[in-house]
Amino acid sequence: MTISEQNTRHSHAEEESHSLSGEERHNHSEDFHHHHHSHSYDPEESTGSRLLITLVLNFIIPVSQIIGGLLANSVALISDAVHNFSDFTAILISYIAFRIGQRGATVFNTFGYRRAEIMAAMINVLLLAGASGVILYHAIHRFANPEIVNGIPVMILAGIGIAGNGFSALLLHRDSAHNLNMRGAFLHMLGDLLTSVVVLINGILLMFYEWYWLDPLLSVLIVIFILKNCWSLLKDSVAVLMNATPSHVPLELVQKFLESVPGITGVHYLHAWQISSSDTAFSCHVVVPDQLISNSSQLRGEIRHELLHRFNINHPVLQFETEECGNGTLLCEMSCNGKTATDTCTCSDSRAINSQSSFNPRAHTNK
Repeated sequence: MTISEQNTRHSHAEEESHSLSGEERHNHSEDFHHHHHSHSYDPEESTGSRLLITLVLNFIIPVSQIIGGLLANSVALISDAVHNFSDFTAILISYIAFRIGQRGATVFNTFGYRRAEIMAAMINVLLLAGASGVILYHAIHRFANPEIVNGIPVMILAGIGIAGNGFSALLLHRDSAHNLNMRGAFLHMLGDLLTSVVVLINGILLMFYEWYWLDPLLSVLIVIFILKNCWSLLKDSVAVLMNATPSHVPLELVQKFLESVPGITGVHYLHAWQISSSDTAFSCHVVVPDQLISNSSQLRGEIRHELLHRFNINHPVLQFETEECGNGTLLCEMSCNGKTATDTCTCSDSRAINSQSSFNPRAHTNK
């Protein structure tokens, strides 16, 4: 006979109190909430306002750069401005996706709308690639038809770009560590900061040397830098959308760790994927000695605690069994060979204990 237990968010706190006791339970609760709060500190008032400030700056800066680039006849400055305009659109998309991501789960979207930010990152890659094509086209044209460039306006406007982009990068740096959408926005700003520095160096050199070929050359270097960031962002975004195993979750090590926990005789069929940039889901089959379901509560709580703090897994789904099902391998045969679940993943022991930890996307957004 199979006994299934699903924990809802209303009973999660009660379950934790049964899993751990006394000071250990108190510390675990504090650690658990501290972990989530460190990833979602007042997002609407902090992250949203940072994006809005960055959005305004990335409209003012490119407008001034285009005007100055036309006056100075500098394709490098205009290229930097075009890149900044693409960043304005990118930040706008990031902000819209951020707001969409704050919506809670529904019966149609049980994980919420957090992947809207991943879609925004993908759109930003396309925008960056398009901007790179425009910059490269004008740079090649300037190589074939070099023109005199006035270095003084280039220096002044590049300095404005450095100040504005540097401040924008500083605003977004805090959130970029745990959010792919914000990371994409931060990389835009970091790229703008570095290209503005390159343009400033170009303006200084043009004051002393008639190296007019340097202007389009620097534009090509800017394109290379942009495309490099595009590739990195594209790979990470596709990995999330494809439910790839997160880089911070080495499945072999997770399996070995869980099998070393007292009371566990085997672990198999591991899956790990990212719900969003900051939320990691995990599921596996855990083999334990035959026991009452109430006896598994403490073990389940300990596993969740360790997965959270060792591997940053905040949405574990655990299926307890008294015997291995299928071949008991690291990966499920259904995923490896394309077979049906009834052929490969049906448990051979009817005395399985199913346990799923609660997950509330709204709690992660701190709404």
